[in-house]
Amino acid sequence: MKFLTIRRLATLLIAPLTLWFVPAPAALAQEEDTRTPVQIVALDECDPTTFNGPNGPLGTDFCKNVALASVFPFATTFSDLFAQAAAGNPDKGWDFEPDSVTIRKGTPLIVVNQGGEPHTFTEVAKFGGGFVGGPTGVGGLNGGQAPVPECKGGFKDVAVARTRILQGSQLQVTGLSKGEHLFECCIHPWMRVTVTVALRAYRAGSAN
Repeated sequence: MKFLTIRRLATLLIAPLTLWFVPAPAALAQEEDTRTPVQIVALDECDPTTFNGPNGPLGTDFCKNVALASVFPFATTFSDLFAQAAAGNPDKGWDFEPDSVTIRKGTPLIVVNQGGEPHTFTEVAKFGGGFVGGPTGVGGLNGGQAPVPECKGGFKDVAVARTRILQGSQLQVTGLSKGEHLFECCIHPWMRVTVTVALRAYRAGSAN
């Protein structure tokens, strides 16, 4: 009888300790899922006057520049955008910021379009041209680069369409594996970001 009493007492003492240690993995998973997202901003300086209008090449309401382009003359015209890209000197006003980022595995990316045009945030194996090219693919906004396979189908490809970010909207990217990931805009392919995923929080001089 004493043995049974002691055994029951031991069970009562050990059970709470077991419950204390069991939820640890779940707690770690919850911590990973609730990490603060890292933001990347898509920017451009399209000129509404030349991009839009009844006779505009892209319709009446394509460029929605909210940066006072009609007041300050810093916006890029439609023809200049193509001319600069063809010359191998694409407009720097079309950009992702930051251009590179290191995150801990499990940290989400939030890509916000603060420009006036649609963009995509498409993962590619290698940087290259997008789907707005000339007859051979290398003209248009691609300069001298051939379209990368991930962008080649344009918005007819569901995989590309899913990475589209309209003006004022955002895209969330999750589940990136450890290592280096390359992203570019399939419309304006000089807009590029390198994302490095580490297994733990990044510290200068430390191993990942």
